Amino acid sequence: MRAIVQRVREASVTVDNEVISSIGRGLMVLVGIGRDDTATDLESLSKQILSLKVFSDDASGAMWKKNVKDIDGEVLCVSQFTLFASAAKGKPDFHRAMATGPSRDLYASLLNRMGELYRSDKIKDGRFGAMMDVRLTNEGPVTFTLDSRKFEYVRLPLESAIPNKGPKGTPTASGKQTPRAQEEPASLAGDAQPAA
Repeated sequence: MRAIVQRVREASVTVDNEVISSIGRGLMVLVGIGRDDTATDLESLSKQILSLKVFSDDASGAMWKKNVKDIDGEVLCVSQFTLFASAAKGKPDFHRAMATGPSRDLYASLLNRMGELYRSDKIKDGRFGAMMDVRLTNEGPVTFTLDSRKFEYVRLPLESAIPNKGPKGTPTASGKQTPRAQEEPASLAGDAQPAA
């Protein structure tokens, strides 16, 4: 599951020229469901969304201190299957997104779970499968991408990560010797962790 989370002053969803849902200060969340997502994914994503500290502490003025529950904010979710699109040849391909029927059920379960973890009256929704107009005022702007599964990075040999460099000490296409291999950059290390 994937979510695009935006900190908003206000947001609304309109269908057929009728506003069907709106919120004040809180989070606007676009939710994509992958074809192999399960209840484990919705549990993870629900907790990530509700615990994301994107709001300031009004008393101290410190940024990134409070989540949506801390400020008694609202959450407006909109199902967005295009988050799992690929566009390698320019034309979107949606095969990685879950089919409509099971996706509808899992999305409804996500909304219910968020309501259980917070308050059901604070979790708002668009209309699944409808053509919607989504309006929002992004405060900041502040936008995050959340995934229910941690990305796995493949450890690449140093030579394949640097263009025009052959194996250590061998000539490249230009005929020059490659420099002695240095320590692998942190960005390529499979166990590299972002700074806290």
